[in-house]
Amino acid sequence: MHHPLPAALTIVPPKRPLSGRVSPPGSKSITNRALLLAALARGTSRISGALKSKDTVLMAAALRQMGVVVEEPDPTTFLVTSSGQLQAPTQPLFLGNAGTATRFLAAAVATINGTVVVDGDEDMRLRPIQPLVEALQSLGIDAESPTGCPPVTVRGTGRFGKGRVSIDASLSSQYVSALLMAAPFGNGPVEVALAGTDIGARGYVDLTLAAMRAFGAEIEQLGTGAWLVQPTGYIAADFQVEPDASAATYLWGIEALTGGSIDLGVSGEAFTQPDAAAQAVLAQFPNMPAVIDGSQMQDAVPTLAVVAAFNRYPVRFVGIANLRVKETDRIRAVANELNRIRAGLAVEEGDELIVHADPGLAGQILPARIETYHDHRIAMSFALAGLMIGGVTILDPACTSKTYPQYWDMLEGLGVEMAPGN
Repeated sequence: MHHPLPAALTIVPPKRPLSGRVSPPGSKSITNRALLLAALARGTSRISGALKSKDTVLMAAALRQMGVVVEEPDPTTFLVTSSGQLQAPTQPLFLGNAGTATRFLAAAVATINGTVVVDGDEDMRLRPIQPLVEALQSLGIDAESPTGCPPVTVRGTGRFGKGRVSIDASLSSQYVSALLMAAPFGNGPVEVALAGTDIGARGYVDLTLAAMRAFGAEIEQLGTGAWLVQPTGYIAADFQVEPDASAATYLWGIEALTGGSIDLGVSGEAFTQPDAAAQAVLAQFPNMPAVIDGSQMQDAVPTLAVVAAFNRYPVRFVGIANLRVKETDRIRAVANELNRIRAGLAVEEGDELIVHADPGLAGQILPARIETYHDHRIAMSFALAGLMIGGVTILDPACTSKTYPQYWDMLEGLGVEMAPGN
């Protein structure tokens, strides 16, 4: 691909099955968990198979601001050396639009003896964080967020309180993960409990618990929605990051749409990330189910929705209300851009999305300039439409650097032609 990327890319439909071997990048979700836990652990940890992208680079930079040594010996490895205690930074931590990093650090900086401001860009400043701030306050931690969104100011005392903290996780499972990862720094055992049973994406909490245990945490599950975490701190570990399942959804989508075969070097069943559930749904194309519950594979929904446009029957996506508070309102963005390809292709109904499928779209020329809203997943998903329809142009293709910097190179490697759009 011609670097730097042009302001727009027009995709040429390949009109043949796309096959080959692709190594997806490492999981963003797991890389950011491992980076933080290694920074909180005494000693030197090696994180292999890691993702180097905008979000993880911002996380690493913030950790360096807090006295942690983060080295990068090669493109997929971080070496993290820490005293086991974060130090107060001299400047606010700036985390761009990285939701995981912002929320994880808002809790983790409470383990610092000193004042820390956790902030992001104008998009991040519109993403809710109040439930996490209130949970920190309930542990006796001095935290405030005047707008209910970043910036968050935390005045830490070096410990994370003790006792029971309850969190409403319906807006984001990241709040639960943030509290759990800081909990080993409690003055005593910390119990993290869900308020109600509704949780954004349950599988991500399981990713958090697995990573914490790899760094020596002692966690006991109390019933379905509560965990008791002992005040052990963390110890350095060598940690292998699995490939990113959300990134893999684009490859499974390419296989389904073009009838190709792409070897990812790992089977769908081998993933522990929730978005891997999308593979079984994409494998049913062109007979995808009439109703798809996206609640446990939220980042896969844009991929599934674009593929659904070519399905034999309409598809209704339910359980996706949280998509309204992602990098952009993804329900609205997906509906808008599908309708840009052809009016009436998608409709929002409350917090649900209906995609009016039409297999006859494939092979047509329907010029469309796809707005990406600074959102990597909108850009990558709608590129799949461009494999089937002529004239699809993706604006701001560089936004994929958030999680998949090599995305366009990957398509080129599969034999897809792209031209600078206008």
